[in-house]
Amino acid sequence: MTLTASHQEQKPILQVALDFENLHRALQVASEAVKGGVDWLEAGTPLIKSEGLHSVREFKKKFPDKVIVADMKTMDTGRFEVELAAKAGAQVVVILATADDSTIKEAVEAGRNYGAQIMVDLINVDDMVSRAAELEILGVDYICVHIGIDQQMRGMKAENIIKQVADTVHIPVAAAGGVNSETAPKLVEAGAKIVIVGGAITKAENAEQATRTLKQTMLTRKPVATKLYKKYGEEEIVEVFRMCSTPNISDAMHRRGEMRRILPVAPGFKMVGKALTVRTYPGDWAKPVESIDLAGKGDVIVIEAGGKEPAVWGELASWSCRTQGVEGVVIDGAIRDVEDIREMKFPAFSRLISPTAGEPKGFGEINVEITCGDVKVRPGDYIIGDDNGIVVVPKESAIEVANRSIDVREKENRVREEIKRGSTLSKVQKLKDWEKVIG
Repeated sequence: MTLTASHQEQKPILQVALDFENLHRALQVASEAVKGGVDWLEAGTPLIKSEGLHSVREFKKKFPDKVIVADMKTMDTGRFEVELAAKAGAQVVVILATADDSTIKEAVEAGRNYGAQIMVDLINVDDMVSRAAELEILGVDYICVHIGIDQQMRGMKAENIIKQVADTVHIPVAAAGGVNSETAPKLVEAGAKIVIVGGAITKAENAEQATRTLKQTMLTRKPVATKLYKKYGEEEIVEVFRMCSTPNISDAMHRRGEMRRILPVAPGFKMVGKALTVRTYPGDWAKPVESIDLAGKGDVIVIEAGGKEPAVWGELASWSCRTQGVEGVVIDGAIRDVEDIREMKFPAFSRLISPTAGEPKGFGEINVEITCGDVKVRPGDYIIGDDNGIVVVPKESAIEVANRSIDVREKENRVREEIKRGSTLSKVQKLKDWEKVIG
């Protein structure tokens, strides 16, 4: 079950990285992926950490005809860890390229002793090409060009370096990191002999079909458009936030950024845009209204108004926004004319509703840092609102948060599918197994 020279000239290998915390979920997705034509099954690092090498044994028992990869990410004691993984049934064991050369030599020797091959992962290596050449001399079997999940969230891509590494070494090169049906053909064209896919299979509602599609793109070199496990850039941030709910975004930000007690005036509207900020006094609606003339198309006006009445916003201000292309308004204070605002379907979020308007006195500032709903908001920060409330995403981390939000959404889609097949959330997640141990 090794990659021979003839293999290298034929079909590229599809490897699925089963990065689950629970073995039963990994086995289920593995079964679907095998039906879809996957070649190699990887016990991912999170799975090995949570379930141990028992996971490798189970894979080998259930799928004896498949190559089993143990992604140990070994950094030390190369001989010992390779021996453990090989005895558990792994035919390929993954070592980190940042390990000392002595560790890698020990791993290679142990692999020869116990019938396992060594793949070395270049994740976080600065000069991947030079290190790959060194690793080939040390006797490793495969080189893996890997862009880690946290790096993917910031927009790094694997295909930019694959060709350089593949042109440098004479052993098979694997590609990992954000691979889906759009990017897999590019990686094969660049020289990858093994394509390692994670979320594009493991988060798919139908992992069998997702695997089949990926395998076909690798064989034909023709990409298939997908939104699954896709990484987005700056120009797509608004589109991504429209796809995600505020709970998705809150989870991606580790439960931060949510405005407190700021709710939609009317349900059913999604709002995404950059903040134009206003600070005013309770009831002083001059600066809020003046800010409309400064707002660009797609902006969200965010108003700090002391969290009190009287109202600083109403129907006429909303109509002014509509003519200017303003996305919506968020008010830490009071709003009025809500029936008219609902009828015109203008996204408006507020702490309070009041029939009473204040006076346009002109105190306050526009486009300064404010606090709204107990959250700091700066001009240009991203504001996302839906029926759950408002989340603020700092502008400098918007790309990463957008990609992490999609990741949360896709994982939930897969869990939902498993529940619909007759399970429950606690059973899918095995919650009792993960309750905090108290000594």
